[in-house]
Amino acid sequence: MANDFPQRPPPPLLDDACALFLDVDGTLIEFADDPESVALLPDVREAIGRISDRLDGAVALISGRPLAQLDKLFAPLSLPAAGLHGHELRNHEQRAQSSDPSADTSEWLHALHQQAMRFAHGYPGVLVEDKGRSLALHWRGAPHAANDVRAFAERHIRGHGGYRLQPGDHVIEFLPEGSDKGRAMRQLMLQPPFRDRMPVFVGDDLTDEFGFGAANDLHGWSVLVGAREPSDAVFSLPTIRSVHAWLRENAY
Repeated sequence: MANDFPQRPPPPLLDDACALFLDVDGTLIEFADDPESVALLPDVREAIGRISDRLDGAVALISGRPLAQLDKLFAPLSLPAAGLHGHELRNHEQRAQSSDPSADTSEWLHALHQQAMRFAHGYPGVLVEDKGRSLALHWRGAPHAANDVRAFAERHIRGHGGYRLQPGDHVIEFLPEGSDKGRAMRQLMLQPPFRDRMPVFVGDDLTDEFGFGAANDLHGWSVLVGAREPSDAVFSLPTIRSVHAWLRENAY
């Protein structure tokens, strides 16, 4: 059957007026059953650092991971970053900002974590990831549990207005309302060294559609990794390896 969606061209090379925003999981590194078991290729880290130098620091990570995990993964490289889909935000001066949950929210998250752990005990392969201000349920190791995991999440989000559910690739996440990658990118674009540059957002998952939309609105480039449809991305790179190759090409 013919593909109803137009084939996207690969992105051009960056010019010196660009600002680069990179998703991490599924874009720079492969997904894993345990998100903390992954590693970034050293030459990819070096390429990102070279691009950052070339763009006067206008390179940021936009991820669902907490900032602490990003720093560990990219060390010794330290970049502006949005963690937890923008709930944590760090600018070029390395000043981090976050909105702390209320006491009631903290208690709710603690109870949710306990309930999720009990739930996951009945589904070997389901992973509960406590991110501090958010919580994710992964079923990559138990694909048969997908519908039950989603049902658990839908059941426990009801009546809690401070959080929303964010589906992703074999994951569903409880996120604070108002946190998304597009909003995070827009906030960074208001600050130097990103201000007055053209944003380029590279990502793969449903969560990255917020970033694609923001980049398109700001007359930038949106780059989908893979062939997921539908998507608002204008350009595409087929695999993580092709992202690595594109970054290396832009580094010199």
